[in-house]
Formats: sequence, structure tokens, C-alpha cells
Amino acid sequence: MTLRRVNVVILVLISIAFLIIVHRNLLNLSDFLKQEGSDEAPGAILPFENGFFAEHKARTGEEIPVVITASEERLGAAVAAMNSINRNTKANVVFNVVTLNESVEHLRTWLSKTDIKHKIITFEPKILDGKISSKPQQPDLEKPLTFARFYMPNFLPDTDRAIYLDDDVIVQGDIQELFEMSLKPGHAAAFSEDCDSTSSKGIIKGAGNQNSYIGFLDFKKEAIRKLGMRANTCSFNPGVIVANLTEWKHQNITQQLEMWMERNVKEGLYNSMLAESFTTPPLLIVFYKRHSSIEPMWHVRHLGATGAGNRYSSQFINAAKLLHWNGHYKPWGRASSYTDVWDKWYVPDPTGKFHPIRRHSANK
Repeated sequence: MTLRRVNVVILVLISIAFLIIVHRNLLNLSDFLKQEGSDEAPGAILPFENGFFAEHKARTGEEIPVVITASEERLGAAVAAMNSINRNTKANVVFNVVTLNESVEHLRTWLSKTDIKHKIITFEPKILDGKISSKPQQPDLEKPLTFARFYMPNFLPDTDRAIYLDDDVIVQGDIQELFEMSLKPGHAAAFSEDCDSTSSKGIIKGAGNQNSYIGFLDFKKEAIRKLGMRANTCSFNPGVIVANLTEWKHQNITQQLEMWMERNVKEGLYNSMLAESFTTPPLLIVFYKRHSSIEPMWHVRHLGATGAGNRYSSQFINAAKLLHWNGHYKPWGRASSYTDVWDKWYVPDPTGKFHPIRRHSANK
């Protein structure tokens, strides 16, 4: 073969490769525009950043999708959680970070300084119209992003399984172990039972036992009584969810959750002394005796509760695979337990907008 023919063949191959790349990019753009134009979608999935992997070697193997929310005032928490997961596994983890439009640029800048593989998903609060109170008595518990976990199949339409995590967690184990846990046949999700640990044995004054269904639901209401649920049934914590999204869609879980949210707005079905998240009651109803259980060391929680520092030994905290600061006191706040563990994974904000409050106060 002459040199001229070799050059022609090379040019043809380069042209074909270029056309394939253009075609794929056009398909991705088409999918993105469809998301943007949908009236029913809870949000839009933004494409990977251009050149995102230019400086970082991409991990191979099956993707492990992790969904986490990132509100503007807690971006540092979400980044710390993702960093802890990323550093403690060799698995191909992709973080699906759900945020509001106003936080996209801040989040993008922050994550560009890391090697965290991610997609940014913008959440559309209008999807919650008629499903939460327009004048909530506890606004901190009814922020839009807290309900993003209800819409995981919308964010990951082609995914069979995913993990959802609250932002106030640190993962010390290999997330692949949690991802590969077994769910019972027909179960769309796994949660941590609130009766599986001595850390959960707390009584919320006036609300009954916050470890059971009666602490979240008003059993005086006819709609709740008709369900035939036992009031003393152990509740679960939805801050960590391993979800079978195929079953989730098959059972119309999202639609069921929305229906109970709407009914609560009209009928007031939740316990009037509810001391936890407003996302928990509809999940308790829909998943009543129809969920699998997460191994306790994969969700050591209540680290943000009063007196948490006296609850566990340092050896136990170091051995825990996932730590959760649910409760009033967050590790980036003024007063919290086990802040040294959280500090190990904190990534400083390159924009300077976010500071752990205790650090910022000490430097003034």
C-alpha cells in the first residue's frame, strides 16, 4: 500500500471517529433539552463538565450511583460526605448531586477542585405544589430538597439500583459493600430500623416514642386507622436508603408518596409533635413491613443529638462504616460531637463563602 493510500485511510478513520463523537454529543444534548422542556419532571440533569476528567483518571467497573442533596447553606456538608466516600473506595462511584438553580455555579466551582465524579441535577420545587404546606409551622423540616429522595427514578431513569444519603453523613467503609447488600424479593428499598441500636432509645417529650410509628403519625385520624398499622411498630430512618429503582417504579412508590403528602396537607395526618423530618411519615406508610434492613454499622446515627458524645466510644466511632449526625447539632456547627472525624474529610470552599461555624468563629 502506498503512503498516499495509508494517509487516505487514516483520514477516513479520523473522520468516522469525529462523526461518532458529534453524534453522541447531539444525543446527550437532545436528552438534556427534553429534561429542560418537561413540565412534569422534578428537575433537570446537567451534562458532565467539559474536560472534567482531563486531569483525573476515570475509575472503571460498574457504576455505583449515589444520590445526595446540596442546599446552599450546607454545600460543605455534601462535599465532605462525597469526599469521604470517594477516598474510601476504589469503586466507580458517580454522585448525582441534587441542588437548586441558585447553587449550581457555587457547587460546580467547588467540585471542580476535587476528583469527585459527579452529575449536577437541578430540583424544581414546583413539583411539590399541593404536597407540602404553603405556610409550614416548621420550615426547616419542609425544605424542597429534603423530598428529592422521593424522585430518584426520575433522576436515574435507566438505573436499577442506587444509594441515597443525607448530607450530614461521613462514610468510612467501602460504599460498594452497602451498594451490593441483598434486598428481599419485592422490596423497593432498605432502611435502618430505629430499634436496632441503643442510640435510638430516646423519648421525645409529648410525642411518644420517636422510634415507633406513633411518633410520626396521628393514629386518631381515620385515614391512618384504616391502614391497620400497629402504632408501636419500629420506625426507620430514611437518611440512608438502598433503593431497587426497578421495583420502585413497578410499585409506583413516588406516586404513592405524593398521594400521602397531598392527603396530609388536607387532613393533617402527621403527629402534631413531630420532631423529625417531614419526609419520614409518608415513607413509613408506603413501606410499612415492606422494606429490607441495613446492617447497623452501615448507619450509626443520632450523632447530632444532645449527649451524643457520651453515647459511643472512640473505638466504636472509628469502626463504624457510616456516621450520621441527624439531630440538631451538626459537625460544621457551633457545638457537636465527633467533629474531628468530619474535619478529616472537609474540603475548603474555594469561593470562601462556606465556613464551619466553629472554625470561623474561632478565627474572628
